Amino acid sequence: MLRPAHAAPVVSVWCWYHVGSKDERPGTTGASHWVEHMNFKGTEGISREDLKIWIERAGGAWNGYTWIDQTTYFETLSSDALDLALRIESERMTSCIYEEDEFESERSVIIAELQGNQNNPAYLLGVDVAAEAFRTHPYGWPTIGWLSDLENMSRNDLYNHYRNYYVPNNATLVIVGDIEPNEALRGVQKYFGHIERGNSPPTVQTREPEQKGERRVSVERPGTTCYLDVAFHAPAVGDEDFVPLLVADAVLSGGKGINLWAGGFGRDARTTSPLYQALVEPELVAAVSSALLPTEQPYLYSISATVRDGVSESTVEDALFTVFDSLASERSTDHNLQKAKNQLLTQLAFDDEGVTRIGHQLGYFSTVADWKMIFEIEEKINSITAENMRDVVARRLVSSRRTVGWFRPQALQ
Repeated sequence: MLRPAHAAPVVSVWCWYHVGSKDERPGTTGASHWVEHMNFKGTEGISREDLKIWIERAGGAWNGYTWIDQTTYFETLSSDALDLALRIESERMTSCIYEEDEFESERSVIIAELQGNQNNPAYLLGVDVAAEAFRTHPYGWPTIGWLSDLENMSRNDLYNHYRNYYVPNNATLVIVGDIEPNEALRGVQKYFGHIERGNSPPTVQTREPEQKGERRVSVERPGTTCYLDVAFHAPAVGDEDFVPLLVADAVLSGGKGINLWAGGFGRDARTTSPLYQALVEPELVAAVSSALLPTEQPYLYSISATVRDGVSESTVEDALFTVFDSLASERSTDHNLQKAKNQLLTQLAFDDEGVTRIGHQLGYFSTVADWKMIFEIEEKINSITAENMRDVVARRLVSSRRTVGWFRPQALQ
C-alpha cells in the first residue's frame, strides 16, 4: 500500500505480518513475540549495530510490536532514506540470524519481562479473565506466552515459526509519506521482487463455543488495592454488531481510537460519561476504563476498575451493571449518541494525521479485516441509530456472556 503525503520530507515504512499469539500452539505460546525480539538482532547482511546506526543517521525512529492477530515493524525517517527502510524490511523477512547464544539471552529477557508483568495485579487479573473467557480459542493465552513454554521452547521451534509465517504472501507493506508512487514501487520491486512466495501458513480453525452463563475468576495475591475486570464476548471487526458496540462503548465511557495504538487499552472514562458518573463520582472506584478493539475473530469487550478501599464488590458490580441495563432500555439517548459519534470521528481524523499513525492505521486493518474498512467506518458510525445501539447492548452485554474477575489483595505475612 502506498499513500503519498507531502507535508514534510519524511516517510514511514511498515511491514505487517499476519501472525500473532493466536497462531501459536500449546508448547510454543509466546513464539510470535519472541520472534519479534530476535528480528531486531541483525540479519545476514546487516549487523545489529549497523541497523541502529543507519536508522539514527537518517534521523529516524523504528520499533515493532506483537499482539493477538499481528506482528509489525516500522521505520519513520527522512524520505531520501526510503531505500534503507526497504532493505531492512526485506532482510528481516528473509535472513534474520538466530544464533543459539542470542536465542538463550532473549529467553532470559522475555522471562524477566513476564515475571515483571506478574507483579502487576491488573495484568495478572486480565490474563486470568481472558483464560477463563476463552476455554478453547487461542485468544485465551497471553501474547508473551506461558512461562513453561518460554522455559522449554527450542531455537528450532522459534526459527520454524519465523520461517513459516515470514513470507511475502503473509505480509503487507505500507509506505506513507513524501514519496513518488512509481519510484517507491521500483524500490519495492528491487528489495522484495526476488523473494519467493512461501507455503500458505496454517490458520486458526477453532471457534470458541457460545458462553452459556456467567463465569467468575478470583486472584488472591499480596497487595493493597482491589481491582475489577469484566469481559464480555465481543464481535470480530467484520461482524455487523461491531460498529454498534463501538458506538455504545463511546457512549458508556467516551470515544477512543479504533486500533491498538490509539487509546483502545487503558484510557480512563471521560468525566461526562455514564461509567465515570456511576462509579468514579460517587467514589466507588478511583478509575474506570473500557476497551473494544478490532480483531480478526471474536474477542472481548472489557471494563476495568480500580476499586476504592472499603467499597464492597457487590456495590461496584450493581452500579456497573445498572449502567448497561439503563443503556439497553434508555429512550432519550440522541444527544449522548451524537456526542459519542463525534468523539469517534474526531479520533479517526487524528489517526489520519502524521505518516506514522497513518501507516499504522492502514496496516492494522489489513491484518484484521481489509484496509478498505478504515475508509468505510466513518459512514458506518454515522449510520448507527439509538435503536441499533440499544439492541446490541441488550443482546451482548448480558450476564450469560460475561466473565467477572476480582483481584483481592492479601496482607503481607
